[in-house]
Amino acid sequence: MKLTRRQTLLAPLAMALPAVGAQAQTAAAGWPNKPLRIVVPYPPGGSSDIIARAISQPLSDAMKVTVIVENKAGANGNVGADMVAKAPADGYTILLCDTGALAISPSVYTKLSFDPGKDLRGVTMLAYSPHLLVVHPSIPARDLKELVALSKTRNLNFAVSAVGGAPHLAGVAVERGSGAKWQYVPYKGGAQAIQDTIGGQTEVMMNGMLATIPHVQSGKLKVLAVSKKTRMPLIGDVPTIAEQGMPGFESGTWQGALVSRNTPEPIVARLNAELIRVIRSPDIRARLAGQGAEVVTMTPAEQDRFFNQERARWAQVVAQANIKLD
Repeated sequence: MKLTRRQTLLAPLAMALPAVGAQAQTAAAGWPNKPLRIVVPYPPGGSSDIIARAISQPLSDAMKVTVIVENKAGANGNVGADMVAKAPADGYTILLCDTGALAISPSVYTKLSFDPGKDLRGVTMLAYSPHLLVVHPSIPARDLKELVALSKTRNLNFAVSAVGGAPHLAGVAVERGSGAKWQYVPYKGGAQAIQDTIGGQTEVMMNGMLATIPHVQSGKLKVLAVSKKTRMPLIGDVPTIAEQGMPGFESGTWQGALVSRNTPEPIVARLNAELIRVIRSPDIRARLAGQGAEVVTMTPAEQDRFFNQERARWAQVVAQANIKLD
């Protein structure tokens, strides 16, 4: 049979595709056979770090290899994310981070050494926790309205866990939407921002519920609002931000797992299945729920779509706030 010119040109490619698929399957067949590394691109003590350490041992048991958690902080998570983006595409290096913050980076930073949308791919979302609007207990405000009024009579320092991060932009959105006025004080991570708010060096902050609720429950911080669509019994009868003059407002911290873009599909599928099984286990689900985090899982494709939607959503907030970093 005589081949057409198009068939002749495509024949080598058609022969190569099964070979590529076979190579990917072969690479995944004995995987993993050495330790896995979960890179948390923030300091210890934040929401991503809490989840990484909660799942590391169950994941190790499932994979039959050691799972190491490594904190690689810097540039609002971009240092650690860049390291994973440039790691070998073999599934041994996993990024566990606030995917919302990662989606914000392309809009905030004028220079990024990697492209989150092109150099990383989703494995699965893991959990969502809303932001809590909290203040030092000495602040004489019982709700957002009173806090806004107070902010117009005295300087209020707003602790920012990372400039350009989701809690920062959520604070900017609340400030603009409510008419509040506060001064932003930047930190290199949520743990230090929380400690300074507890100590009174700063008076206001928004942060992921997972890392913040222990300090609310101990009385070291006072919660005025939650950024979820509905109230949360875990923190009592605290109204949402949407109920307090900002209809439709919702924000939060979305923890997810990502790997280098060209990681073989069978390896991504295995990671997806094992991470979902671990995070959905009754023990971890109950532990996270007790701290205000909801287990949320996705397919890799669903997570990539979510990431792109978040990137578009926060780009508008960044443009309105005119936040740019080198």
